[in-house]
Amino acid sequence: MEAVAREVFRTYNYHEIRTPILEETQLFARGVGAETDIVTKEMYTFTDRDETSLTLRPENTAPVIRAYIEHRLDQRPGVQKLYYMGPMFRRERPQKGRYRQFFQIGAEAIGSESPVVDAEVIEMVMVLLERAGLGGAKLLINSVGDHNCRPQYVEKLREELKDAAPRMCGDCQRRAETNPLRVLDCKVEADQPIIEKLPNIIDYLCDACRAHFETMKQYLGDRGIEYEVRPRMVRGLDYYMRTTFEVVHGSLGAQNSVLGGGRYDGLAESLGSKVHSPGIGFSIGEDRLVMSVEGEHQATPLDLCVAPLGEAAVRHAAVMARDFRQAGVSVELVEGKLKRVMELANKLGARFTLIIGENEMAAGRYALKDMTTGDQQSLTRDEVAARLAAAGS
Repeated sequence: MEAVAREVFRTYNYHEIRTPILEETQLFARGVGAETDIVTKEMYTFTDRDETSLTLRPENTAPVIRAYIEHRLDQRPGVQKLYYMGPMFRRERPQKGRYRQFFQIGAEAIGSESPVVDAEVIEMVMVLLERAGLGGAKLLINSVGDHNCRPQYVEKLREELKDAAPRMCGDCQRRAETNPLRVLDCKVEADQPIIEKLPNIIDYLCDACRAHFETMKQYLGDRGIEYEVRPRMVRGLDYYMRTTFEVVHGSLGAQNSVLGGGRYDGLAESLGSKVHSPGIGFSIGEDRLVMSVEGEHQATPLDLCVAPLGEAAVRHAAVMARDFRQAGVSVELVEGKLKRVMELANKLGARFTLIIGENEMAAGRYALKDMTTGDQQSLTRDEVAARLAAAGS
């Protein structure tokens, strides 16, 4: 999965960034939002020896932006396109597709407000999922406005929740007071009919946000990317603005979100940047993605099993195995009786088995057996290499 992601990122000119697993707690309180579930319920936080509060990273956008600011990546030319892979930590109730240590593949494009970048990021997401083998995924999009239009919507939402919140779950009752937008992110089934009747944020977008959203949808249409607008999808983090999106898949049950992302044009400033650094990014739940596609994937086949017969043959075979590996052939060298080696070669799914004994070394010709057809040929080293190369192509 990660190999597929790296190749897709390369074609879109993204470069890897690695951030620490531990960050100062304040980074997430300021970046993710002090009243989000992540900060209030889910973070693994402890006090260091110097009384500094540290947290195992629950997500990686805030750390990437922190590194972007600290190392003045805004001084580099063009949009900064960064990707990451690694573990995150949240103290959630473990269930299918949700773990307390989980892995994310994510990317951030920093330095542009253009809806062209939004569409390109979403296009990259869909290409990555397709190449990973995920069929039947659904793209959901929305706009959550900006600092100009969202306050009016939040105030309207707060008014509506005065009557609605008492009939909702405890978390929603708390969120209605502290952060009304988070109510829309509730996953409690009984609350959904109430949420569906709450005001629609798209009806409150200012002209600039509406134009941005409409243009982004046009770019998605140009690319032939199908989507569904979900007006009450706000995502669970405070730093999102304008474009937000998710990709869901039915194989995961209740935890059906494979990835999520969105635009965060004010995050860098909230973390202390003196330079306006708009950005958009996403993170894939790698565990969930693997669970979604593992039934459709076959293990990568082994190209060659080498069977040396005798001590001298082992030394000879080891050198040949090295040379084949340098040419990109996957090789497993197995010592032992030929019958056992052939049995193991079948179990490993090897395409070919190369038999090397004293007679083969003396003649300079080796027995190469095609494990699918059973055909066996006597070939020189160069002919073996050519046969393997032809099979690989």
